[in-house]
Amino acid sequence: MTDHDSRLPGTRASDDVSLGEQLAAIIRELPSDSLTLGELLDVFGDEGLLLLSALLTVVFLIPVSIPGVSTVFGAAILLVGISRVFERPLWLPERIRTRALPAGRLRPALEHGMVWVRRLERISRPHRLNAVTDGRAQTLVTNLAFILAAVLLMAPFGFVPFSNTLPALALLLYAIGMIQRDGGAVLLGHLANIGTIVYFGALIGGGGVALHGLWQRLSG
Repeated sequence: MTDHDSRLPGTRASDDVSLGEQLAAIIRELPSDSLTLGELLDVFGDEGLLLLSALLTVVFLIPVSIPGVSTVFGAAILLVGISRVFERPLWLPERIRTRALPAGRLRPALEHGMVWVRRLERISRPHRLNAVTDGRAQTLVTNLAFILAAVLLMAPFGFVPFSNTLPALALLLYAIGMIQRDGGAVLLGHLANIGTIVYFGALIGGGGVALHGLWQRLSG
């Protein structure tokens, strides 16, 4: 067992333990000092990337996220999606891999976000709507949608309530859907993605209208 394994036990996916229980165990075992994304990746391994992605999204399932975290976590999740599309091992740039995570600040946010994980887990059903999850074309579509959600998570709206929550919800639904082969969860992920795009469009449109009105007043 490596030092990383001893710091974060119980991080391997298990058929006998639910996703929520696995994530809750990981959160409880987070060290009180800093932790890097590289250390988390080394523990989860390539076979646990969806579980790692689920963990990284949990912190955003609160109205306002921790500043500066969405870009780093979003980039890591984006690279997970790309690795799944091309069926390659995950590669993280050294800058992201060695990025120190404030474990002390993350734990309360993660614990708060676990409420959503438990809610979604209760409505998830393994092997539901297999036509959505089975097949190379379906898997590709889901992975591309997963990548889109990661890009939306990285959008510079972190200061706006729910701007991180909506794409994170989509990512968590995709992770649950792919882990449990639940087509219903995947479809809900698509709806969350669409909702995010509509919400961001409203933010951008509203900002444009406000700027136009301000310009009219200043120039008039």
